Amino acid sequence: MLITRSLLFVPANRDNMVARAHQTPADVIVLDLEDSVPPSEKESTRGKLRDAVISLKAAGKTVHVRVNGLDTGLTRDDLAAAIGPGLDGLVFPKAEGARDIRQLDVMIREQEMRNNVTPGTVQLFPHVESARGVLRCEDVAQASSRIAGMSLGGEDYVASLGVPRTSEALEYGRRVVVNVCSAYGLLPLDVVYPVINDEPGLKAETEYIRSIGFKGKYVIHPGQVETVNRAFSPNTDEVEAARRAVVAFDEAVTRGQASVQVDGRMVDIPGAKRYRDLIAYAEAVGTQG
Repeated sequence: MLITRSLLFVPANRDNMVARAHQTPADVIVLDLEDSVPPSEKESTRGKLRDAVISLKAAGKTVHVRVNGLDTGLTRDDLAAAIGPGLDGLVFPKAEGARDIRQLDVMIREQEMRNNVTPGTVQLFPHVESARGVLRCEDVAQASSRIAGMSLGGEDYVASLGVPRTSEALEYGRRVVVNVCSAYGLLPLDVVYPVINDEPGLKAETEYIRSIGFKGKYVIHPGQVETVNRAFSPNTDEVEAARRAVVAFDEAVTRGQASVQVDGRMVDIPGAKRYRDLIAYAEAVGTQG
């Protein structure tokens, strides 16, 4: 099971931050070649990227790299530096439609073949970051079999709407991403929370986006990781309630019934599946109960 509660962006040009990422509890480390790396440092950062990927992977981390968008002309060189043994996934910014993804898929496959990686194994996580991208979200989701998840790019999205970043401004884009990902078996991943020292706000936002179907959240500071991980981890009461529901439902099935009341709630076939999924997820992230 792929666990993506927290996905921490780490500027790939900052050696001290890359070093600290080895100890972070983030589920995914995203080495960034895009916004956090100035143009003057793009080339030198690529030169040390492969070692960073291998080192983080050896430390037991799931490692992604965010490349620059196609419109920059930097994507091919980014892919050549990033793709190799140890890389789990690529974050692709500013996906505007299926054509972008198909073009990128060809470029990724070329580098997989050149760098001793089985073609098709590097996963792709597009970000839709504009009103146009959100409208074409379903086309993006179907454009490549290597897509494993998608996210809304919050800051760019609200900029395309011409409004400040608020929950209300993000709501439609979030709902589109969640529904498209759910329809196509992809992981819906939420936008970063831009305020670093606001644990209550981050907690509230993360609990909300979990409640509507998101499976993880990008973060921009190591201090945000534990809050996000806790919010996405089922607590003991949730797990115990799920286990009671599954036991009662299975007993009902042996009696020839297709539903049962547990703790005042009706549990039927879809409900039992949801509870089984919650138990499996809790076990995967180490929740006791």
